[in-house]
Amino acid sequence: MFAKPSQPAAPIEGPRHVALIMDGNGRWAEARGLPRAVGHREGVQALKRTVQAAPDLGIGCLTVFGFSTENWRRPAEEVSDLMGLVRSYVASDLKRLEREGVKVRVLGRRTGLPADIEAIIERAEKSTAHNDKFILQVAFNYGGRADIVDAAQRHVDLVLAGKATGPLDEETLGLGLSTAGAPPVDVIVRTSGEQRLSNFLLWEAAYAELVYQNVLWPDYGPEALADVVLQYRNRDRRFGGRATPYAAPALAVG
Repeated sequence: MFAKPSQPAAPIEGPRHVALIMDGNGRWAEARGLPRAVGHREGVQALKRTVQAAPDLGIGCLTVFGFSTENWRRPAEEVSDLMGLVRSYVASDLKRLEREGVKVRVLGRRTGLPADIEAIIERAEKSTAHNDKFILQVAFNYGGRADIVDAAQRHVDLVLAGKATGPLDEETLGLGLSTAGAPPVDVIVRTSGEQRLSNFLLWEAAYAELVYQNVLWPDYGPEALADVVLQYRNRDRRFGGRATPYAAPALAVG
């Protein structure tokens, strides 16, 4: 007689932490004959849609790349527009985020930011610090290399102050990163069809799944994010180990 087929392995759960490189605002605007600033404004609306959709897809933490340490090289007018978007986004959405249980964390260096932007960041973090339903991390004036350097420097400072001893290991360095305390990154997504990390979450990307989507960021929303979840569930995460072997149903001879 045949034995009962073995039960299929439980499907992989959806990603808990999704990181997004929001790319394509400028190309979206240029394709429509519009100023790049319009693309950035539409990108803010896409961010709002995506943040609202994430919890319903089982995502508990969303990290988005808002402004990199390299973005200061852009024309002054565009940098000014990007700073203005931070002001308008917080002004228009902070109350909702606070009300809906979203904790806002801003990753990156505070030095060099306009004083009012720094104050806005501090206000957003302080007013949502008690929330625990969802985490929104915004990487702003952020670079992956800079974050690793800053984490190492923090350890050096502690050693020099007599507050830490011993060699610097991976666990200690990780605790000094701006992402410390957040869940591990499960998947990093880049929109617009480009396929590179662009200095985003370099340490955290070690075993993250990578998903590249051919959609410009202003067109992003719940459907595209749901596609990320589906792709993730079809991945085999090994963390340096071997692939999960296929287990065919066992046969028994009676």
